[in-house]
Amino acid sequence: MTLGVVIPVTGTANAVDTTVARAREAAAAGVSSVWLSQQFAYDAIALAGIVGREVPGLTVGTSAVPVFGRHPILVGAQAQTSQAATGGRFVLGLGLGASVFVEQVFGLPYERPIARLREFLTALTAHLTEGAVDFEGELLTARTPLPSGLPGAAPAVPVLVAAMGPQALRATGELADGTLPFLAGPKALSEHIVPGLTAAAEAAGRPAPRVVAFVPAVVTEKVDEAREAAAEQTAFYDQIPSYQRVIGWSGASRAADLVEIGDEEAIAAAIRRYRDAGATEVVLTQTDLAGPEATARTWRLLGELNSA
Repeated sequence: MTLGVVIPVTGTANAVDTTVARAREAAAAGVSSVWLSQQFAYDAIALAGIVGREVPGLTVGTSAVPVFGRHPILVGAQAQTSQAATGGRFVLGLGLGASVFVEQVFGLPYERPIARLREFLTALTAHLTEGAVDFEGELLTARTPLPSGLPGAAPAVPVLVAAMGPQALRATGELADGTLPFLAGPKALSEHIVPGLTAAAEAAGRPAPRVVAFVPAVVTEKVDEAREAAAEQTAFYDQIPSYQRVIGWSGASRAADLVEIGDEEAIAAAIRRYRDAGATEVVLTQTDLAGPEATARTWRLLGELNSA
């Protein structure tokens, strides 16, 4: 199992430079991969390509770029560019997003999300693996009049989807390389996500899917302070039905209950629980809950576990 971290793109200086510097710190600590969320201020795919080029040997990924408001040809071109820039160390993470960030932001109806995901993945896969797309579905059309393969963008970009519901997992298992569950505890992984995803992949004749579990966690003795910050940072997810469902599957009543906080032994034990539940990789998020010293301490633990 490899272990990674999500790096928040923050700071008052040049955000790209700051993110590259933080990625270098993570790599120096022994972290295997860094992941970037998609926000409105920057493009996660482009930023991942820059980070990966600047920090040799580090896997870089996005978690997750919403498919609404985007086209598979354009996303495929971006992904291939970052794959070439990193020498094959880029992972494209996609997601459906939430209706509030689709209808109010793009003015698009959040309708038939699973059908859109299926069509998007079908067209994108052709773009990334065949170097050409000729697809016409109910919701989108994707045709490349010229070859769309990019020299140097090898191997084909892995495509993961932040899928947790049954229909999204079925589409992901059939059409993508794995999933990126967040706020899905070990119980949700072992009883719902891994079985559904694996069955769909097997039925489609695809290889065993990757399960990259995104786990909010931090190593610190300031447990009460960190829990207070965690409750504030994760409260948003308690209002989203898809997250409410997976939080319930996890045996929790709110997102903050799934944040792992404690010393090195406690966090290492939590990572093992996710591994035992079927996660093939674990990525820690919210490692900044208790300040920079706790972040560095958490990253060092990941490095030690990666090298064990």
